[in-house]
Amino acid sequence: MIALVGYMVTVLLLSQRYLAPLLLFLGLVAVLTSSDSGPLTATYASVSGAMLPCSVWLTVTLIGLEDRARRSIVVISAGSHLRVLLATVATAATGCLLLTAAGLVLPLMLGAHTPGLADLALGIAAQLTCACTGMAIGLVCSRLIFRRPGHALVLALVLLLAVLLGKGVSPVNIMLTRLQSASDSADVLAPTGALLAVTAGVLAAAVAATQEVTRRKA
Repeated sequence: MIALVGYMVTVLLLSQRYLAPLLLFLGLVAVLTSSDSGPLTATYASVSGAMLPCSVWLTVTLIGLEDRARRSIVVISAGSHLRVLLATVATAATGCLLLTAAGLVLPLMLGAHTPGLADLALGIAAQLTCACTGMAIGLVCSRLIFRRPGHALVLALVLLLAVLLGKGVSPVNIMLTRLQSASDSADVLAPTGALLAVTAGVLAAAVAATQEVTRRKA
C-alpha cells in the first residue's frame, strides 16, 4: 500500500495538476483571513469552507490522472480495484493534511491572533471535517462513477451547495454555523470532533459505494 501511495504521489507531482487546488486553497485562505483579528473560531470556519471545494478537486484530479488502460495496469499490479481505491483516498488524505497544516498556520501569520491549544485542535478538526466531506463528494463524482465529466461536474456542484446550505442536516453546515457564532474554541471543540467522526463515516460509505460501482463495471 505504501508503494502504491508513493507511486500516486509521484504521478501527481509530475503531472503538476495538484497546483490548481493548492493555489485555490492558498488564495482563498489569504483573502478570507488577511488582517483578521476576530475570534479564531470564525477564522477557521472560513478556512474550512475553503478546504471543501479544494478537497473535491484534489480527489477528482487524483482519480483522473491515468486513462483506463494505465489504471487497469495499476489495478493488476496492485492485485485489486479496492487497493487502488484505498491508495487513492490515502493520497488525497495526505494532500488534505498538508493543506490543513497550511490552513492552520497561514491565518496566524496573516492576522493578529494568539492561539491556544483548543484553537489549534479546533482548526484541525474543522478542516478535516470538510476534507472528509470533500473527498467523499470527489469519489462519487469521479470518472469511476460517471463516464461524462459534465454530469459529474453538475452533481459535484449540487452536492457542494447541499452540504454548505443544508441547515440542520449537513454536518458541514452545522459545524460552520456553530463556529461562526462561537467565541471560545473549547466550547465547540467536542461537537466538531463528533461531526468529524460523522463525516469520516460518510467518506467510508463513499468508498464502499465507489468500490461497488467499480466492481460492477469491471
